[in-house]
Amino acid sequence: MKKIVLSASVLLLICVSGCTAGKENEMENNWKDDVPKSYELNSVHAVNGRQGICTDGEYYWVSGSTTLTKYDREWNVVLENRDPFKGYELEVNHIGDIDVYENELYLGVEYFMDGVGRNIQVAVYDGDTLELKRVFPFNAETGQLECSGIAVDYDSETVYMTSWVDNESSSYLYSYDLHTGDYKGRIHMQPYPQWLQGIAYYDGCLYVTCDDGVADDEDPDHMYRVSINENGISATVTLEKTFDDVIRQGEIEGLSFDKTNSQFLLLYNRGARIVLGMPKGFYEGYTQEIHEVFVYDMR
Repeated sequence: MKKIVLSASVLLLICVSGCTAGKENEMENNWKDDVPKSYELNSVHAVNGRQGICTDGEYYWVSGSTTLTKYDREWNVVLENRDPFKGYELEVNHIGDIDVYENELYLGVEYFMDGVGRNIQVAVYDGDTLELKRVFPFNAETGQLECSGIAVDYDSETVYMTSWVDNESSSYLYSYDLHTGDYKGRIHMQPYPQWLQGIAYYDGCLYVTCDDGVADDEDPDHMYRVSINENGISATVTLEKTFDDVIRQGEIEGLSFDKTNSQFLLLYNRGARIVLGMPKGFYEGYTQEIHEVFVYDMR
């Protein structure tokens, strides 16, 4: 996959509620209060999915492109759904990063092929059965061309979606009402990060992972924290973490914050060459793609 690295001057970060942008010294104080000072790698776990991760502090859910898997706290498989697309009226074949709220899984679902997405939908699944419960109506006039990730902001009762496609579509976050599914609007990231893969909400802020490193050069991917400005329609973004501590540089994917246990979780893939968002062969020494969740203690 073609990747473009952001310079330090264009690193983005989005905050909501208690992380609104203001004067420079006020922003620095907010970041000191709201952002974990460090991420210390605790453990790494192989999983059955290459797209997304979420947790409620008791269970973990992992999405593959066409699968959903539930794990217990010891990373034992509790349940797996290998046919998650039953019940859709529009053709879909791809799940991105996911989130969980009140034991319901929120998925960005679409038909994705060679870098192009269509039939985008916000889908809600039962956290116990992993079965589809309902689908939000998608607003096709928003300009969103793909859905790589989804996050629930339970404080503002908003669902946010990201777009991976590297054009104007990916410069916005797209928001829907958590309860009604009604489209609320989009937020312009200025400047915007590239190749967005996952999004998560934590303590008043939104965080996005970006596949903006170059795996062939062992150049790492990044996570950014995004601050929604007071006007509610634009956001400022800042670098949160560089993932130079993974086993091998590859493709960053979904993320989740475990508030109960003060941990951060990252889904990372290695071994496969990715072209236009699709695995196309393997790097030397690999015969399959490996999907792992990296668990960090936050301090």
